[in-house]
Amino acid sequence: MRVGFYLCGTQPVERVLPLIARAATNGGQRLLVVAGDEALRDTLDKALWEAFPAEFLAHGQAGGAHDARQPILLSASCEAANGAMLLALADGQWREEAEGFERVLLFFDDDGRAAARTTWKQFDNREDVEREFYELDGGKWVKRA
Repeated sequence: MRVGFYLCGTQPVERVLPLIARAATNGGQRLLVVAGDEALRDTLDKALWEAFPAEFLAHGQAGGAHDARQPILLSASCEAANGAMLLALADGQWREEAEGFERVLLFFDDDGRAAARTTWKQFDNREDVEREFYELDGGKWVKRA
């Protein structure tokens, strides 16, 4: 499993997640976006519609009739009804169920650094986990570790 830690800095997750979502879908991947807070899921839903006006980031909120067909699915849980093996934890909270995915992206802001550091350390002795740390710099993700 690969776990990417994405420090958003001063940018809200709804401004940066669409960049990752576009790259994933352009690469033929399905993405599950998890946030426990319904208001955040609604904000992300709107951001995915508006981020790239010339493009269409097809997505839906979990619980609909077409969940299995959605390239990007927003959900409160790590149940990938769309068959995604790429998981974005948009609220900065690690969930044990994330370990069932091939790749996990943990988004966090400056206030979430301590929790992200704790999650990073929990994988210290895990040879089956590859960790990466990215920071937003000038509007682009830069790999720092």
